[in-house]
Amino acid sequence: MNRYFIPILILSLIACCIETDVSVPSFPDIQSYFSVSEGTVQLTIAYNFLGFCIASFLYGPLSESFGRRRLMIIGNLFLCVGAIGCVLARDINSLLIARFIQGIGSSTSAVLVFAMIADVYSGSKSAKLIGIMNSALTIVMSAAPILGGFLNSYFGWRGNYAVIAGISIISWVSLVFFLPETKKQFDNFSGKKILGDYFKLFTSIKFMSASLVPSILCGGYLAFITSSSFLYTQTFGITINEYVFHQVAVIGSFSLISLYSGNILQKYGTKESVTIATLVCCIGASAMVLVSIFMPLSYYLFTSTITIFMCGMAIIYPAIFAYSMEIFPDIKGASSSAIMGSRALIISAVVFAGSKLYDGRPVTIASLVLICFTIALPIILTIIRSNSLSSRNKMKTSTKNAVESQQMIER
Repeated sequence: MNRYFIPILILSLIACCIETDVSVPSFPDIQSYFSVSEGTVQLTIAYNFLGFCIASFLYGPLSESFGRRRLMIIGNLFLCVGAIGCVLARDINSLLIARFIQGIGSSTSAVLVFAMIADVYSGSKSAKLIGIMNSALTIVMSAAPILGGFLNSYFGWRGNYAVIAGISIISWVSLVFFLPETKKQFDNFSGKKILGDYFKLFTSIKFMSASLVPSILCGGYLAFITSSSFLYTQTFGITINEYVFHQVAVIGSFSLISLYSGNILQKYGTKESVTIATLVCCIGASAMVLVSIFMPLSYYLFTSTITIFMCGMAIIYPAIFAYSMEIFPDIKGASSSAIMGSRALIISAVVFAGSKLYDGRPVTIASLVLICFTIALPIILTIIRSNSLSSRNKMKTSTKNAVESQQMIER
């Protein structure tokens, strides 16, 4: 495998992972420029995840028949087109369409990168490489809000999207010239088999329950992120640069715990870690609501409570994702597509609901986060009680690989 393989994959993931965190600080300026409501601007996230959802169901199965390289190049071309469309948008509708196209492209790397790693490497080598990629992405994701705030302050909202477009174009050119094909044997394309695999997945209560947990929790998190720039700058009355550091605290805490989640799960046990993390999420979400009711303008406390919630989520998220991927080990490609596709659909729905419900009050966002956690809680407790997580402690290497792969494809 050529020396550019891993750097190219990291670059392709950066292009799809930072688009939300870089663009969010510019939401108030987008609202002012297009003279639309806060909820309409938040739809840029919902449309993005809707496109992500639709494409996610296709990339995994199609790559088995037509190759990973070809799908990576085609999908990332959509990412470039969408990113450029965002820069050139003249009205809010054209921006929403561009974000939808961008979502179609961004799901490519999220679905296919780990499959390419698995094609080439195995065992400890695979785990080591994924760990390196995860570390790089953690740093980039933590820095993304700072970059977004800086760009918005000096170049306006188009500057944010221009940087994303630039990274996307560089990534696409690198894929065209340097990305090798990692799948050596292609399967015959069979629409019937693809539908059969998805029917098997979506009719499995065990699989669907496990895949719903990270999706619902992510929905609550993204509902907060998409509303936060308006909340902090308009309701709390702080500057966009001050807001950026609050966003960094939230995203940074999640990224930092995610970076070490594999080690935490192995050292303390998956079941025990998820149990404690669930309690942490409960404390964070409940405290968030209480603070927003009794101290509605205390933005430092508000940030602290969502940060606590994110620390718990950073443990639950990869652990239950890894568990869901092991339910049907013979169709991991379809499983990954199904999980990422349904996740994007749920996130899109929650963000859409948040955009309609948002009224400038912190209690609205806090309540939505708590509702998402409350919906996920019974499923988490059922998985814990089933001892399915405990049995996985015996397979430490495979668990770590799955955990790190999920961290790698987080949006």
